[in-house]
Amino acid sequence: QVQLVESGGGLVQAGGSLRLSCVVSGRTFSSNAMGWFRQAPGKERWFVAAINWSGSSTSYANSVKGRFTISRDNAKNTMYLQMNSLKAEDTAVYYCAASRTRSDTDREFDYDYWGQGTQVTVSS
Repeated sequence: QVQLVESGGGLVQAGGSLRLSCVVSGRTFSSNAMGWFRQAPGKERWFVAAINWSGSSTSYANSVKGRFTISRDNAKNTMYLQMNSLKAEDTAVYYCAASRTRSDTDREFDYDYWGQGTQVTVSS
């Protein structure tokens, strides 16, 4: 059974940092792109960042570019999201996902496996 488990969320003040982790079990996704999405209360789920299968290519939503960094360690079946200079508008549930593609993609449609989410709350 494939499982994606996020951790690292929590409450932080504006301007602070958090590092999210996503550990995959049940199979390896070292040949697949992975990504992070987020969903704020009352809003749809939106793309945050994605990374290709090898980690050599990344893409970001404009709202997080320059503040967030996505990375992966295929040997550990783990993906990360380093979030710096957090703002109140970053408050959301953050989901990690594994894509069926090798290239990084911002299309939710391309992702077949999802974690349960981790709450990030930024106080202003």
